[in-house]
Amino acid sequence: MNDRSAAPGGLALVESLVNTLDLESGVDALDTAEGRARFGLPENTEGAGHADDASGELAGARELRESLRAALLAHAGHPPHREVTPLGELLASAPLLVTIDERDGSARLAPSGPAASLLTRTAAAVAEALIAGTWNRLKACEAATCHWAYYDRSPAGRGRWCSMQVCGARAKMRRYRAK
Repeated sequence: MNDRSAAPGGLALVESLVNTLDLESGVDALDTAEGRARFGLPENTEGAGHADDASGELAGARELRESLRAALLAHAGHPPHREVTPLGELLASAPLLVTIDERDGSARLAPSGPAASLLTRTAAAVAEALIAGTWNRLKACEAATCHWAYYDRSPAGRGRWCSMQVCGARAKMRRYRAK
């Protein structure tokens, strides 16, 4: 749906995760092995405990996705699309480390460990965006059948739709017809 370029830096991960579910068609990329692999989620494997672990991680990824969507809707001034676990509660359990670049002394929050979970990588991306001042520019489309994540590059930061050609045009046509 989105005709915009990807969000900068780590926000591309957040944008990509939110956009794994197409609300209009109901297609969820996390239902596919390829979609799960994009985010480092395990494939459902047969055997004692493995399938339960994989389905638990998948459920956690979906919960994270919808909590992120609610935050992005709030960035655009819209109420949550449904009841979700507050994003702050989810991210509070993500282990991050403060790392210092020895060349320039800059600091950043990074996932702890080499095989960091999706939750931890998302928390690091949000922290990076907070430091850069770009977090509030990642929004969810105003259209109730869409709520696609997009990075608002408008000068005033008042973008409302993922695509002016699709969602924006539909909204404007509805308003015109209502008059």
